Amino acid sequence: MRQNTLAYFASYSLSLLGNGIASVLLPLLVLARTGDVLAAGVVASVTAGISALIGPFAGVLIDRVNRRTISIASDILSAGAVMALPIVDGLWGLTMHWFVILAILGAFGDAPGMTAREVLLPRLARENSSRPDVLDRLVGTREALSGALMLAAPGLGGLLIAIAGVGSTTLFITAGTSLAAAVLSFGIRHSAGEPEKNGEMQNVHGHPIRSVISDLLAALRFLLKNRLVLGATLLTALFVAASAALQTSLLPAYFTAQDLPGLTGLVLSCMSAGGLIGAGVYAVVAGKISRRTWFVVGMVGTTAGYFGLGVLAAPWLVVGSAFVIGLTGAPVSAAIGVATIEATPDNVRGRILSAQNAITMAAPAISAAPIAAIASGFGLSNAGITLAVIIAAACALSIAAPAFRNLNSISTAPSSGRGNERVT
Repeated sequence: MRQNTLAYFASYSLSLLGNGIASVLLPLLVLARTGDVLAAGVVASVTAGISALIGPFAGVLIDRVNRRTISIASDILSAGAVMALPIVDGLWGLTMHWFVILAILGAFGDAPGMTAREVLLPRLARENSSRPDVLDRLVGTREALSGALMLAAPGLGGLLIAIAGVGSTTLFITAGTSLAAAVLSFGIRHSAGEPEKNGEMQNVHGHPIRSVISDLLAALRFLLKNRLVLGATLLTALFVAASAALQTSLLPAYFTAQDLPGLTGLVLSCMSAGGLIGAGVYAVVAGKISRRTWFVVGMVGTTAGYFGLGVLAAPWLVVGSAFVIGLTGAPVSAAIGVATIEATPDNVRGRILSAQNAITMAAPAISAAPIAAIASGFGLSNAGITLAVIIAAACALSIAAPAFRNLNSISTAPSSGRGNERVT
């Protein structure tokens, strides 16, 4: 693995680690300073809402400006938002208004930065090796790192809080991870972050507002016409929505009723652990097993996992099923992720990924309340089975869908009426 790629994964890991620690630390800080549970929820909602709102516009920037530069600037901005917390606290005292302002500032750093890093990977894969399976291996590696950090970051955040408390020391350490990520990104060659023109210049001239709107509409047309990219977006959003419904309503209610509330966290950890193993295996054997095979096996395994979990028959079955969901779902995510990258021209990739991320972030809003309502009116097991049936139907349709039949060697060449087009 070349220096460019090593620097990429190191900066990606530190950036994700900082975000994971912050996700544990910041709600506790809001509660400590305001004493209001609602305030923590408001700050979290504002952050998610702003991230979803600016995502598509960040995609326009990512398709016009060097992606390495954006990732560095985003990490610095994220670090600044976290470092400002103890400074503001010492000078004026943290209030709800300050939390919202700094949360918005941090969102302007987090959303573009992570998307810019995603867009960087295909170029690094091409420069790293000429092997046809190199992108699969690198995406699998990134998915495995993501799973590992999802397991490690909350625990590390809790350890830092236990040692240093919810204060300036922990905040500065958290900000330091983002700054370190920015520094390591300088190890990526500047040319690797340059957007490709695909033979045509992007629309950077004319009235700025019209230019941005034109870029967004072009990306939207591509997303709606390309059946693979659209299908992958909707499928990923559905899985995120289902996971959110589990985390926010079904699992807490079930384990509370079982007088085992601590197992809620264990289930989520097992799902992450399964994802870590599944993504790792995908990265190791990439090229030896077709993406279509990974996809079909993953869809079947995910369906089985959701039914095993949804019946809520016993705590051990819920925990084991969560592991199966992670284990079989991670290779699916990697396989359709690589296929989507190959199907998307570089000069529109930032906008497409930003739109996908925005849709994914908005997905939980359509699942948590309906599933909670079913659980409240008809019982937890009925709600769990309903969720499993929805997932099973989506998996069956995806296996049969023409868009997912051939996930190997996807072409970005324009094709009349087939969903692929050049976007400028």
